Amino acid sequence: MAHWEFTGRELANCNCEYGCNCQFGGLPDKGECQAIVGIVIDEGHHGETRLDGLRIAAVYHWPAAIHEGKGTCQAFVDERADDAQREALLKIMTGQDTDPFATMFAVFASTLETMHAPIFAPIDFEIDVEGRRAKLSIPGHVEMEGEPIRSLVDGSDVRARIHLPDGFEYVYADIGSASSKSQGALAVENSNSYGQFAHLHLNSHGVVHA
Repeated sequence: MAHWEFTGRELANCNCEYGCNCQFGGLPDKGECQAIVGIVIDEGHHGETRLDGLRIAAVYHWPAAIHEGKGTCQAFVDERADDAQREALLKIMTGQDTDPFATMFAVFASTLETMHAPIFAPIDFEIDVEGRRAKLSIPGHVEMEGEPIRSLVDGSDVRARIHLPDGFEYVYADIGSASSKSQGALAVENSNSYGQFAHLHLNSHGVVHA
């Protein structure tokens, strides 16, 4: 098994309300789960293959709770990646070279029934985790935008965080509002729903703790 590790930043947008019951061991509040995720790898490697600066994204759908399976996924990989980098990123995204259930990639992969062929495309992704602002564009495939939650009283920014000390994705996530839409083999759409902004530090064994 080749060892991999990366630090990066993520925006995930699902159809749950801002809290997202799944983060607390609960069930999706709309019954089904659909999500779009974008990640920029700031620094990373898979074996000897460097992954610095590359971007990945995915669209997911499960007909009920994630752990009940029967999920579908469409993965996107930065077209700038060379052949070795593409292979490395897809191995990470599908839970390979990873301890069982150690990362969200491995957990999600174990619940999928359909995995569409990956799409290699230009991925434009800008994200400010602390500012809770991000924009993802994969022309012709995915559009996603995140912003702070706004107070219903005076319109000011609302800041809330989720702390998962034993999680398989992040330690802290800043929560915002996000909207997203995908086209093609897996079409989903979310509007002003749960937006998860997080710094990621993951490797073959799971979340890396400082």
